[in-house]
Amino acid sequence: MGKKGVAHRKWTKDEKLHFVKLHLNEHISTMQIEREYGIRSSLISEWCRRYIEEGEDALEPRSGNRYAALTTSKSLSELDKLRLIVAKQEVEIARLKKGYWVEGVGANKEYVTGRGKTTKSSRN
Repeated sequence: MGKKGVAHRKWTKDEKLHFVKLHLNEHISTMQIEREYGIRSSLISEWCRRYIEEGEDALEPRSGNRYAALTTSKSLSELDKLRLIVAKQEVEIARLKKGYWVEGVGANKEYVTGRGKTTKSSRN
């Protein structure tokens, strides 16, 4: 967890690749990199794992909802449509496991629990 009041640090692909190569190629421990550069060792380990499994492209900065483009695209492939449906169903299943469901749309959205309690959307 970061320090309170400090902005979240964004790392570029080149910076991530530099730290990954320090660890993998030059055999510098993640703890030593953490001490020298002030970057968490667990973060370096995660980048190394993604780099080994998926290559350099896995180090590209990610932002936002990866399914947002799918919902606005008019020409979705069949595979993309199915991925979107599965993602929506996973969210709905997680919501139901927590014991509530959503009634209404947009500003009229309400979260209803199994005990009959109703709360308005936090966006109101």
